[in-house]
Formats: sequence, C-alpha cells, structure tokens
Amino acid sequence: MIEITHLSKDSFGKTVQLKQALKMIKKILVSVIFSFSQGFVFAQNNAEEIAKYRQMIADGNPSELYEAAGEELWKKPAGPKNATLEQCNLGLGPGVVQGAFAQLPRYFSDTKRVQDVESRLMTCMETLQGIASQDVIKESFGKGLRKDIEALTAYVVTASKGAKVQVLAAHPQEKKMFDLGKKIFNYQGGPMDFSCASCHAEDGKRIRMQDLPNLTLAKGAVEGWGSWPAYRVSSGEFWTMQRRLNDCFRQQRLPEPIYGSEGTIALSMYMAKTAHGGVIQTPGLKR
Repeated sequence: MIEITHLSKDSFGKTVQLKQALKMIKKILVSVIFSFSQGFVFAQNNAEEIAKYRQMIADGNPSELYEAAGEELWKKPAGPKNATLEQCNLGLGPGVVQGAFAQLPRYFSDTKRVQDVESRLMTCMETLQGIASQDVIKESFGKGLRKDIEALTAYVVTASKGAKVQVLAAHPQEKKMFDLGKKIFNYQGGPMDFSCASCHAEDGKRIRMQDLPNLTLAKGAVEGWGSWPAYRVSSGEFWTMQRRLNDCFRQQRLPEPIYGSEGTIALSMYMAKTAHGGVIQTPGLKR
C-alpha cells in the first residue's frame, strides 16, 4: 500500500506544488467562509456568488496527488502474486486506461456481471495480484486496501477527463442494471421516508448552499455523474462514487451498502446512461 504523501521522485515536484496550492485553497476558504458569514442570506439566493466561490477553490485540485499515487500503484508489483495491474482489462483491452472510465459501468464476460470502475479494479487486483476482494470490502473508506482502490480510481478516471460518457446499456445485463438503478433511485425508505429522487428529481433544489442536480435528466446527470469522483475540501479526502453513494444512504438513515454491491453499481448505471453523451469533468472539486 502506498501512502498518498509518499510518491516517487518523479512525482515529488508536483507533490510540493500541489501542497502549496492546497495551502492557498485553505486560505481562500477562510476568506470565503468569512465573507459568506457576513452575507449568508444573500449568498444562498445568489447562484453567481456560489459559482464564484467554486471557481476560487478550483485552482490546484489535490486529486492530482491521488492520481499520481494511483499511477504508481498501477505499475508496482504487489500482492501474493507480486504482479502489477498493467494488464488489467477495464473494458478496452488489457492495460488500456485512456477512455476506459467513459464506458463504465459495463458488462464483463469474464465475471458475467456489470461492473463499475471500483468493482472492476477489485477483480483485477484479485486475478492479477492475488488480493482477495473480501480484503478490500472489509476495509473502511480512506484506509488500507480501499485507499489504494481510491488512488487507482483517481488515476483511471483522470484518463477520461474531457471525454464523452459512452454508456448505452445495450447488453441485456446492462439494461437490467439500469432498470434496477432506476427503482432504487425512486425507492422511499428509512425513518425519513426519503429516496434519491427526494433530492435529485427536480430542478432548482438546494441544501444550504449545495445545488442538487436533477439526475433524471441528461443535463443534471452529467453535472452529477460527470463531476464525481472528486476531492472534498471539507473532509480533505478523495471521494469515489461508491463513497458518495454510501454517504447518500447514510443521510437517508438507511443501512450502509456493501462496498461494490449490485445496488450501488445499478445506481451508477442509471446515472451514467442518463448522462450519455455528456462531457466528463471528473476528478471534481467539492466543498
């Protein structure tokens, strides 16, 4: 396992620059938060001011640290088999990373299931390196092997930044997962009787200063799916889509999904297919 702050010599210069950028971001945040506290009501009702805030923190995305660590993990022999992930097939052939995320989730004939980027990386780690998927599943977000998956995810998704989402759900299993994702999206449950649709099925909704994209329409799905995974300034960590979805379930007061479960992959399929044709902007930068 590689710590995010312990990169190769080739990455050292970039690491120093990004750490300096992160310090600058923190200073900007202090200033912005103070400004918002002076005119909070105005900011809540002024989309332009919120957009300016996001622009201010967008320079120097710390996700690049995770991307660099992920690339190093991709090329480093690991696991009982002491092998790299350079022959991992993400859907476009062994070792092809460029553009792979743009076509995920998708059906894989070797596993006979639809997989997103994280579950596919687990498969590659198991088959190529001998690292059991259960060892990843039992970890917590931001720790151990799952932290490695997060860095690898940053590496993979960055290679599709600027590409168009190409998820058509043409395979029968992909259609099945899309339909399941749509059902889960609209399912109301928990003590709050919430569903994903409670927050993400109408235009113009907001929680505090956070805009809520309408994920039932292409424009909103691109804004949501196309900007995650992302670095979250408030937690100081890189969040994958699996982590983002798990946190949504937590806010609905529902049980935490198993990492890489069909339910979370189905929701990803629903968002990705709805976002088909939109431009990928991940890794994003969130508050």
